[in-house]
Amino acid sequence: MPTPPLGGRSAIRYQQTRFQQRVAQAGDGLVGWAANPWRRASLLLIVLLTAFVIGSGLGTITGALSTIDQVSALGCVLAIEGAGRLRAPLRRRRERLALQILDMARMGLLYGLLLDGFKLL
Repeated sequence: MPTPPLGGRSAIRYQQTRFQQRVAQAGDGLVGWAANPWRRASLLLIVLLTAFVIGSGLGTITGALSTIDQVSALGCVLAIEGAGRLRAPLRRRRERLALQILDMARMGLLYGLLLDGFKLL
């Protein structure tokens, strides 16, 4: 395998497998399916509610166990911050549906955790 030039990137391209092609086709199919505004709204609502249930369940389960509260809080913060850092590349590539799905997942997770926190007051 040839070495890449100093300061540059390698010009070696890897062959795409059938699996990678199918995943790309599935993503394109989802974008085509979600072109209808009602379908897009339902998809975003499903993502929001699913993330809300995950956030609420995570807070409830770790609160009941009271052994891994700090670890689960760190995981939630890392997930929300990681999703925030993924926004910039998605905005540059102008992938609107992926950006909206990511935002709905972030909001659902955060609202689920906040609601669980308000239960403790």
